[in-house]
Amino acid sequence: MSLVCAISNEVPEHPCVSPVSNQVFERRLIEKYIAENGTDPMNGQPLSEEQLIDIKVSHPIRPKAPSSTSIPAILKSLQDEWDAVMLHSFTLRQQLQTTRQELSHALYQHDAACRVIARLTKEVTAAREGTGILMFFSTIVTCLEQTGAGGEPMEISEQVGMTPEIIQKLQDKATVLTTERKKRGKTVPEELVRAEDLSKYRQVASHAGLHSASVPGILALDLCPSDTNKVLTGGADKNVVVFDKSEEQIVATLKGHTKKVTSVIYHPSQDVVFSASPDSTIRVWSVTGGNCVQVVRAHEAAVTGLSLHATGDYLLSSSEDQYWAFSDVQTGRVLTKVTDESAGVALTCAQFHPDGLIFGTGTADSQIKIWDLKERTNVANFPGHSGPVTSIAFSENGYYLATGAQDSSVKLWDLRKLKNFKTIALDNNYEVFQSLRREAGHWYSLVV
Repeated sequence: MSLVCAISNEVPEHPCVSPVSNQVFERRLIEKYIAENGTDPMNGQPLSEEQLIDIKVSHPIRPKAPSSTSIPAILKSLQDEWDAVMLHSFTLRQQLQTTRQELSHALYQHDAACRVIARLTKEVTAAREGTGILMFFSTIVTCLEQTGAGGEPMEISEQVGMTPEIIQKLQDKATVLTTERKKRGKTVPEELVRAEDLSKYRQVASHAGLHSASVPGILALDLCPSDTNKVLTGGADKNVVVFDKSEEQIVATLKGHTKKVTSVIYHPSQDVVFSASPDSTIRVWSVTGGNCVQVVRAHEAAVTGLSLHATGDYLLSSSEDQYWAFSDVQTGRVLTKVTDESAGVALTCAQFHPDGLIFGTGTADSQIKIWDLKERTNVANFPGHSGPVTSIAFSENGYYLATGAQDSSVKLWDLRKLKNFKTIALDNNYEVFQSLRREAGHWYSLVV
C-alpha cells in the first residue's frame, strides 16, 4: 500500500505527516502552503514546519500518470525508447569507427618502424662486415684493422687515383711477366693437352647440394690455382661456396650478397676469394675466417665482370652503369673509374691481359674494347659479334684474344694485326655464358 499526498493525491517523494490533522503530505507542497497560510490545509488549525514529522519509507515506485496508459501514449513511449536505442547504437558505431582508424594508424606506424629497424639493422650488419681483419699478401695471419669508428666501405665518389707508385708497381710486374712469357713461348709446353685427348674426357664425379635447392643454379665457377681440389662457386641463392672435391665437403659458405652471385675469383696465392653480384657490390672473403673482410662499392648498377690483376692487389670490374673500375682490394678504395661517354652502353664483361697493362671489356652492343690501364684510354675496338659480348680472355702468350657472345659464336682475334682470324659457330645455338679460361695454351669455355 502506497502513501498518497493529501494535497496532490500522488505518491510523495519526501512524505511527512501533520500532527494537527494526521494527514500525509509531500513536504515540498505542505511547506509551501504553511509559508503562505500558516495553517493545516485539512482543518485550518495553526501549523508550523517544525511540527511536521518525516516518514522514513523505501523509495517508492511511482505509478504512471493515467494519461500514460493510453495506447497512443504507450506507442510514443516505445518510439522514444527506440529512438534512444538507435542514437546510442549510432554513437557506439562512431566510436568503433574512430577506434578502428586509430588502430590502423598505430599498426601502420608500427610497420613503418619495423621497416626502419630492419633497414638500420641491415646497414649496421654491412658496416660491421666492412670492418675487421684483412688477411693479405705476406702471411694469411697479417692483420690490418680498418680506420674509423664504423669501418664503413668507401663510397663510389671516393676515388684515390692512379698514383705514380701504383703505376710503377704495375709496370714492374708487367716487365717480369713479359720476360717470363717470352721464355715460355719459345717451346711448346709438354703438359699441353692434345685435341684428341680432350674429346675423350668424361665425367668422373658429380657433387650436388652445394647451393640451395629452392633457388637452384650455379652461375659462376673458379678453381684455386694453388690447390685445384678447391672449387669456388657462386649461386642464384646469393651464396658463395668453397668446396673441397677431394674431401667431398664444403669448406665455407659465404653469405652477404643480396642478389645472385654472377662472378667469382680465387686468389692465386692467398686463401681469399672475390665475388660480384647485380646488387652492385664486390665482396672480398676470407675462406679461413668464413666472413666478408671488405666490400668494394665501385658501381651504381649490376656488376657484370670481374678480373684480378697479376699483382693480386687490384681488381678490375665492369658494370651496367657503363663504367669500368680499378680498385684496391686491401682497402676497398676505387682508384679510378672510367666510361666511354661517346658509346653510352653497358659493359658486360672485363678481363686483364696477362701482362696487366691493358685489358679488354665487352659491351651490350657487340663491341670488344681494349683499354690502356695507365692512360685510362680506349686504344682499340673489335666489332664483329651480333649480340652482347659475354666472355673475353687473352691467350697465355698475350698475342691473341678469344671472345664469346650471345650470337652463339666464339671469335679469335690477333692483337698484333687487330683482326679476327677465326670464328667458331656453336652447335644447337649454344651460348657462352661463363668466362673463357686459358690453361696451358688452350682456351676452355662453359656454354649453355
